[in-house]
Amino acid sequence: MPHGLSPWQMPQGGIDAGETPIQAALRELYEETGTDKAELLAESQQWLCYDLPDTARAGWRRHFRGQRQKWFAMRFIGIDIDIDLNRHKAEFDRWKWVDAAELPGIVVDFKRPVYEALLDEFRDLLIG
Repeated sequence: MPHGLSPWQMPQGGIDAGETPIQAALRELYEETGTDKAELLAESQQWLCYDLPDTARAGWRRHFRGQRQKWFAMRFIGIDIDIDLNRHKAEFDRWKWVDAAELPGIVVDFKRPVYEALLDEFRDLLIG
């Protein structure tokens, strides 16, 4: 990342007790973007994992080593004004649309393999 820019990521988060992965994805989407205007296109076949490097773990609980994630491809069916990062406790200070091909170059290094795997798996959805 160029100096002064924060890494970018897609909405993500944990699964609460009693939730299915898709329920958690929709809840997290709403909590992080302020909108639920999306339709499900696909679910990743595998759970994807990454480990946090020690430098990234410094601010986290020391026992937190990484994440195992289930990803969903969704199509936004709203308009940009539907996105409201302050509808809930804000986790992000800004948002932007990016081309899928840009993702590996703008995420933190340790998440890059997950994003590359997602692009490969969802390739057919991204064409056209």
